[in-house]
Amino acid sequence: MGLHKLVKACALAVAIVFTAVSARAETITLKLSHFVPPVHAFHKWAVKWTQKIEKESGGRLKFEIYPNGQLVGPPNRQFDAARNGITDIAFCLHGVTPGRYPMTELANLPFTWPSDGVNLPEMAKRMTELAPKYLAAEHKGLHILFMVMANPIVIYSRVPINSVADFKGKKIRFASITNKQLLDAMGAVPMLIPPPESQDALAKGIADGAGFPHEAGFAYKLASVAPYAIEPPLASATFALVMNPAKYKSLPPDLRAILDKESGVAGAMDFAKDWQAFEKFARNFEITKSGLKIITLPPAEVDKMKALSKPIIEKALEAQEKAGHKAREFFAAYTK
Repeated sequence: MGLHKLVKACALAVAIVFTAVSARAETITLKLSHFVPPVHAFHKWAVKWTQKIEKESGGRLKFEIYPNGQLVGPPNRQFDAARNGITDIAFCLHGVTPGRYPMTELANLPFTWPSDGVNLPEMAKRMTELAPKYLAAEHKGLHILFMVMANPIVIYSRVPINSVADFKGKKIRFASITNKQLLDAMGAVPMLIPPPESQDALAKGIADGAGFPHEAGFAYKLASVAPYAIEPPLASATFALVMNPAKYKSLPPDLRAILDKESGVAGAMDFAKDWQAFEKFARNFEITKSGLKIITLPPAEVDKMKALSKPIIEKALEAQEKAGHKAREFFAAYTK
């Protein structure tokens, strides 16, 4: 090899090494958007989660967190914002866009959870494990980091509700299309109200009640305007932490591996554990500090609700089967 060619080869090798080192040293900042307030369990968990990833990456992966819809606006824009690259990561509730995620929303059906009862870490584990096979298709344009189920909703009410008959005519905010169907069956008037607007709607009498878990009731200060909570819980709601696929694929392999390790089932169960603990704290706080009155419906009234739920569940499963999806298989795997 001539001297000139040798010099060029050495220069090329140096350039390759320099480029690789530069790429490895590059700091990448990811935008994470969600719609809940900073006091919510997710925001608190996300701060810990991102700090852990930043540390594991040696500071090469950083995050900017935007709560309360600060970056992209209302809840129903969160997933599309991740699809379109407005944000890199989004956390959102499927129920704010009714009908767009019908297979996922099967997990929102009334009284639908694993056979051993409500256990958020186990519910999150099952949803995250089942997502690639059954739910990824309707999340086209999104990379699912994990799925998680919310603490089941109770009804925060401005007035006492002691029976199924008492729901008749009440205007109640719902969290998903399947919640709406149960409220319809009980004779209530379902209302689609974004979570951050629920307290104002209750305060002004626009709504008589709202379906939320206690931790959201705490976050949105619902007990101040709706002093009754009707139990037992009626249904859970599906959430997902998703990422723009192009942004995910653009990460260097070692950083992507860190993100993968802290997401998936491990991330889902870790957050679910915190979320469930916060639900217990919030319920106790609202009772002891905010004067929330819990009304537990008698078993006979709960049985009436479950009877009204059966045709709703069957109709939803049948619709998805007719659409060519393995709805019953997914439902059975989730509720086993």
